[in-house]
Amino acid sequence: MSRGDCVAMEPRAVGVSKQDIREQIWDHMESQNLADFPRPVHHRIPNFKGASHAAEQLPRLQAFKTARTIKVNPDAPQKNARFFVLESKKTLLVPTPRLRTGLFNKITPPPGATKDILRKCATSQGVRNCSVPIGLDSRVLVDLVVVGSVAVSEKGWRIGKGEGYADLEYAMMVSMGAVSNETPVVTIVHDCQVVDIPEELLEEHDITVDYILTPTRVIATGCKRPQPMGITWSKISREMMEKIPVLRSLRAREQQAGKDVTLQGERQHLPEPGRQQAVPLSAGRRPPDTAGPEASSMEAASGSPPEEGAPLAADVYVGNLPRDARVSDLKRALRELGSVPLRLTWQGPRRRAFLRYPDSAAAQQAVSCLQGLRLGTDTLRVALARQQRDK
Repeated sequence: MSRGDCVAMEPRAVGVSKQDIREQIWDHMESQNLADFPRPVHHRIPNFKGASHAAEQLPRLQAFKTARTIKVNPDAPQKNARFFVLESKKTLLVPTPRLRTGLFNKITPPPGATKDILRKCATSQGVRNCSVPIGLDSRVLVDLVVVGSVAVSEKGWRIGKGEGYADLEYAMMVSMGAVSNETPVVTIVHDCQVVDIPEELLEEHDITVDYILTPTRVIATGCKRPQPMGITWSKISREMMEKIPVLRSLRAREQQAGKDVTLQGERQHLPEPGRQQAVPLSAGRRPPDTAGPEASSMEAASGSPPEEGAPLAADVYVGNLPRDARVSDLKRALRELGSVPLRLTWQGPRRRAFLRYPDSAAAQQAVSCLQGLRLGTDTLRVALARQQRDK
């Protein structure tokens, strides 16, 4: 497909919206059969034909050569980009899909991995099976960011699929100090996805790109527009907070730092006078060694013990713990997911733990949040303690 074929579909109508541009791109790619599986491309980052070839431009960028840690989105068209990061022996970070179980996974190929194994590690299955979670306390520094796009302009303006995950991932990286305004951002797209985008469509939370890689071109945008300075909490809904547990942890941190964390549709969020704020479990605190032959328990840092008469439904069972797992591993995962319990009872020799939550609703929410959680290579079994006892 020639560049001239793309010009005809560039948005020129007065009052064009981001969604109008998305629909034009998606419709065009479908009608011209420019995409591979999954189809249709609507509501996706298109897995365009020639994506692997376009990604071959990535290792030639000076920004890639000097980078040590690179974040690449998990979508199909960036699979080859993820492979090149691994092949170059650089650290590859991949966001968890829809941020359900945290922010990043660090891909860890087995020692002596061949190119075929590295290619498998770069797939969605490899991301699940050959990775370890990276928490908010990891102090990771990202040197290069690779994102997918639905449309992008030569000026560096970018439009995603409309769910805001790439923008949110970047904002979260800013909040945790992983990136700065100087961190280069690259996108890999089909030539027909490079279109004119009116600047007035850009919003405060939109990321821009420094390099555009297509099957035929490398475009240095020279974009000078500042990147987002962090999470714009007024754009975050309650529904999104429920879907993305790690957001709750970041919000608690920023609230504790005195920032305005008022959510969309909320009044300004200020602590109530005299009300004690919840504090996450201390990172360095270990359970006492004198808690009994099997269990050691840890209460929240506030020091308030759970009531002895708390209902059993407020306890969550966590099983299939790795034999070499430590209580600090589980505590770290709970903090990252925003599911800190009132008390953690550790029964390592029996490969299980119990989490105490204030009521059954909080316990059920924790069960939902922790589904699919892995420590090392083991997927943990999580259920309400009463249900587990019934089994």
